[in-house]
Amino acid sequence: MSRDTDTDVVIDDDATEARNRTVAQKHSLLSRLYTGTGAFEVVGRRRMWFSITAGIVAICLLSIVFRGFTLGIDFEGGTQISFTNTSQTSTSAVENVFSDALGRDAESVQTAGSGSSATVQVRTSTLTQAETEKITAALAQRFGPALTADDINSSDVSSTWGGEVTQKALIALAVFLAIVLVYIAVRFDKEMSAAAMATMIFDIVVTAGVYSIVGFEVTPATVIGLLTILGFSLYDTVVVFDKVEENVRGVLHTTRRTYAEQANLAVNQTLMRSINTTVISVLPIIALMVIAVWLLGVGTLKDLGLIQLVGVVVGTFSSVAFATPLLVTLKERRKDIREHTSRVLARRAGSDETDAVGARTRTSLSKTSVATATGDRPSGKRNRRR
Repeated sequence: MSRDTDTDVVIDDDATEARNRTVAQKHSLLSRLYTGTGAFEVVGRRRMWFSITAGIVAICLLSIVFRGFTLGIDFEGGTQISFTNTSQTSTSAVENVFSDALGRDAESVQTAGSGSSATVQVRTSTLTQAETEKITAALAQRFGPALTADDINSSDVSSTWGGEVTQKALIALAVFLAIVLVYIAVRFDKEMSAAAMATMIFDIVVTAGVYSIVGFEVTPATVIGLLTILGFSLYDTVVVFDKVEENVRGVLHTTRRTYAEQANLAVNQTLMRSINTTVISVLPIIALMVIAVWLLGVGTLKDLGLIQLVGVVVGTFSSVAFATPLLVTLKERRKDIREHTSRVLARRAGSDETDAVGARTRTSLSKTSVATATGDRPSGKRNRRR
C-alpha cells in the first residue's frame, strides 16, 4: 500500500471517529452511560476535577485541624447511661435532670430507635459510684413510675482503655495500608501505583473530614467500616485501571489516539459499572441504617452503616474523577508519552490541512468548470451569427 493510501485510511479513520463522537453526543444521557462511547470528557477536564478535589481536601483538612472529631466513649473514656424511652422522657428533660442532679451538663443526650425499642443514651465524663447512684435516683424520680432504677444501665470506660483502642485502631489502619501498598506495587506500574495510593489517601481524608464537619461520633465500629470502604475504593480503582491497561496496550505504536483519550474511553466504559456497584452497595447500607436506628435502636449498626455510606459515595467519586486524571498527568511526564501525543496531534493537524487543501481544490475545480461552461455558450452564439 502506498503512502497516499495509508494517509487516506488514517483520514477516513479520523473522520469515522469524529462522526461517531458527534453521534454519541446527540444520544441521551442514559444511552451514553450504557454504551460507554467516550462521550463524557473526564480526563480532558482534569484541571477542573483537580480543583474540585483540592477544594474538598482543603475543607476537610481545615475541619479536622480546627474542629476535630467527636470521639465515642470507647476512645475518650467516660460513663454512658442508657434506659428505655418512655412517653414522658425527652432529650431536653433528661438534660435538665442531669444538670440539676450533678451541677454540670452531659456531653451528649440522644435517642436511638423507635417505638418500644427506643432508648435514651447519656454520655458524660467518668462518674463516681456516688454520682452514678445520684443521677440514677434523679432519673427514676423524674420519669417514674414508668421508669425505675432497675431500668437504668450505666457503663464506665477508663481513659487508659480508650487510649489502647485508639492505638490499636491506628495500627490496624497502618497494617491495612501497608498490605494494600504491596499489592498495588506488584499489580500495577509505578504511575498507577502512585495514583491508586493517592486516591486511597483522598478517600481517608474526605471521609474523616465529613465526620468532622457533620459531627458524627467516631466509634470502633467507625474504624471497622473505614477499613471496609477502603477495600471498596481500591476495588473500584482497580477495575478502572484494568480497563485503562487494556485500552492503552500498544497505543504508542499507533497515531490514532493519545494515551489520555484512551484512558478517558476506559473511564466511560466503566462508568456505568461504577454507578451500578455504588447503587447496589448503598441500598443495603441504607436498609441497615433504617433497621438499626429506626426499628432496633442499635448504635453499633448505625455507626457501621454511616461510615460505609459516606465511604462508598466518596470512593466512587474518586475512582472516576480523580484516579484516572491523576494517572494521565503522571504518565504524561514520561518522554515517550509526550512524544506520542505530539505525533498524534501533528498528524491530526496535517490531516485537517489536507482536508482544507482538498476542499479548496474541489472548490477551484468547480468554479473552473462553471466558468468554462459559461464561456462556451457565448462563443457558440457568436460563431452562429457569423
